[in-house]
Amino acid sequence: MKKNNIKILAIESSCDETAAAVVEDGRKVLSNIISSQIDLHTIYGGVVPEIASRKHIENINFVIKDALKEANVTFDDIDAIAVTYGPGLVGALLVGVGEAKALAYGLNKPLIGVHHIKGHVFANLIEHEELKPPFVCLIVSGGHTEIAIVKDYNDFEIVATTRDDAAGEAFDKVARSVGLGYPGGPKIDKAAKLGNPHAIEFPKARVNDSKYDFSFSGVKSAVLNYQNKANMTGEKINVNDLVASFQRAVVEVLVEHTIEVAKDYNIKNVAMAGGVASNTALRSLMEEKCDEEGLKLHFPSPIYCTDNAAMIGCAAYYELKNKGMYLDNTEDNYKVDAISTKGE
Repeated sequence: MKKNNIKILAIESSCDETAAAVVEDGRKVLSNIISSQIDLHTIYGGVVPEIASRKHIENINFVIKDALKEANVTFDDIDAIAVTYGPGLVGALLVGVGEAKALAYGLNKPLIGVHHIKGHVFANLIEHEELKPPFVCLIVSGGHTEIAIVKDYNDFEIVATTRDDAAGEAFDKVARSVGLGYPGGPKIDKAAKLGNPHAIEFPKARVNDSKYDFSFSGVKSAVLNYQNKANMTGEKINVNDLVASFQRAVVEVLVEHTIEVAKDYNIKNVAMAGGVASNTALRSLMEEKCDEEGLKLHFPSPIYCTDNAAMIGCAAYYELKNKGMYLDNTEDNYKVDAISTKGE
């Protein structure tokens, strides 16, 4: 039957954060619990899938318990279970999906599978009540770099993607090469504030057969070649200048392509999503260029840029709303067996 005050228990375990949240009516976050594994993976220079999966198994029941407690609800108050089904690390996803299936089956609740990237896009709706489709969204993270046109809450068109490295992946690789370590994005962001972004001119790639698509392997290789040449000639490398110049090359391309899409499609609202959307240089330049073009920019708080379950709960709510808000787990889409994992 239809009802108001829909409470969704959402689970996210696609990479190295074990997260659970309770979200009411799509935009009201009653709790958002995240157990991060960053410190554990830092010693390896990146995420180790097997370790991530094992930590999810250890943590998932605790984050769910904490999410319910912080929201001051019980399982009886929950109307549906939502879970990220992909893309992501298959072993990590299996933990979250398995837990969600067990809860949905045991509690006789509908189960809603959510695409991870859709969740990131919907993170913008949590804090920006005025944001409604259509809008252009730049999705930029360690595994994805895309531009989507959100035509409606459940109607997305991907108009741009990366042909090689994701922007966040390039950040991680460059950070590792200069000794900043993992995670590369925040460390480059911090170091770049101390450097000159115009000290070195790194290339900004254009894809010949697509005006919107990205390519970051070239600028990453240019940074590595610069370091190799300096090492051979004995030239001292100013790390802060190098990463500031690299960051400028990446950020300018991300902003230019996003603005180009918004103008070409005559859409006035622009949003950003994903871990790299918390980069201060990207936020600053995107804000500046949107102001120049008369566009309205939205982006989530950093806590909603990283992987979290609140964004999954938000996306799940609009999936339910699209189905008419009938909470009936006899419908095929919401049966426990209907959800399976989807890796990278």
